[in-house]
Order: sequence, then structure tokens, then C-alpha cells
Amino acid sequence: MLFNRKIEPSCSYCRYGSELGENEYACLKKGIMSGFGSCSSFRYEPTKRQPESRQSLGDSGLTEEDFSI
Repeated sequence: MLFNRKIEPSCSYCRYGSELGENEYACLKKGIMSGFGSCSSFRYEPTKRQPESRQSLGDSGLTEEDFSI
């Protein structure tokens, strides 16, 4: 959930972090940080968070008969 109150802190979706490269973030408070890291200045920014992708029904073994009445 994007707006969950109990979100695990991460520099990748912190208000003070800006992406530098792959898994590196420039923090206004702490300097260069890892995307998996966080600090006491963490402030959640929901617009920076990527939602989890949905699973497709691809090869689940379903046929046309499964969807008919």
C-alpha cells in the first residue's frame, strides 16, 4: 500500500533523497546514502514510491471454460 502508516524507511522514497545512480541517493541531511539505508531524518514521500507490480494470469493453467457459465 502506498499510503500505509507503518512503512519501512528507505532513502529511495524519502523527501530529502534524490537519486544519483543505481541504488545511490543524495540526501540533503546526511550526504550520499544507499537506497536500502535510512536515517532519523526520514520523511515519507508517497510520490517517490513505486507500487509493486501485479501478477499476471499468464501460464496459470486457466482455459476459456473456466470463464464461462
